[in-house]
Amino acid sequence: MADVESRPVRVLTVPSAELLSALQPLPEGIRAVLWDLDGEPEGAEYSEIDAVVFPYLPGNYGAALSRVPDLALLQAQSTGYDGLPELVEPGTAIASAAGVHAAATAEMALTLMLASQRGIDEAVRAQSEGRWEAIRWPGLADRRVLLVGVGGIGNEIAARLRPFEVELTRVGRSARTDEDGKVHGTDELIDLAAGADILVVITPLNGQTRHLVDARVLAALPDGALVVNVARGAVVDSEALTKEVSSGRLRAALDVFDPEPMPSDHPLRSAPGAIITPHWGGNTGAFQPRIEAFLRKQVALLAQGREPMNLVRRGPWE
Repeated sequence: MADVESRPVRVLTVPSAELLSALQPLPEGIRAVLWDLDGEPEGAEYSEIDAVVFPYLPGNYGAALSRVPDLALLQAQSTGYDGLPELVEPGTAIASAAGVHAAATAEMALTLMLASQRGIDEAVRAQSEGRWEAIRWPGLADRRVLLVGVGGIGNEIAARLRPFEVELTRVGRSARTDEDGKVHGTDELIDLAAGADILVVITPLNGQTRHLVDARVLAALPDGALVVNVARGAVVDSEALTKEVSSGRLRAALDVFDPEPMPSDHPLRSAPGAIITPHWGGNTGAFQPRIEAFLRKQVALLAQGREPMNLVRRGPWE
């Protein structure tokens, strides 16, 4: 494919009128049009489209994208980009919205930990049933937290955990030392799990991380340990996790699952010790202003012929 200087991005599509309005006034040299990927683009031919902002909610949009003959960039509104490479040609660049959801997803991780560690789910049930019970819950202070994922959101979770006086151990793709101390490699995960009270998962889903938290890792966790997943459902082996939680040996607080939506009759929905939220992680009131600010910066870079932010597949910017 041609290099960036000979193939500038001139026409960008966005999936909502709200985003289109937020990008105004556009920088000179670039035009934005409305296309939700369900209907037809409004104000541009398929052959004119250079970049597409993908809808926030997933959908079956492969056929729509295939009508764009020479797409330079597919821009996600999510941190995760699993599933997007399969929708476009190998020469199309893909950019994530890393950073937009970091605070909200870290907030969700902490919420799930606190809710489970302080028995808030049980308190809500007791409230509706008219029960008043004094129970000593484990809490967060002095707990051993194993954080799997040290990217942007992982760092935000770690920062929010520090005031709670936990014993934090971090795991990345490979062992190293960074400005915050030691990072263990995923090859140590089984051994590290044996010493964890809480396992928090916030690593991207890819070929290397699918079922990273498998039956062996789960079996290594101590009785009563809590598994928190705010990454992607398939990073954890759902079948193995269901067995452990349904038996009462482990607890789970999950914002994501494999598959999604979780079936209405899934045993985890009614299992004691399980808290399930329907993939709410980054979906807060902070999302809209943050994605708008991010896209304004991205559009400014594209209008200047510069490399976009957050490229996870480089395409024309190789």
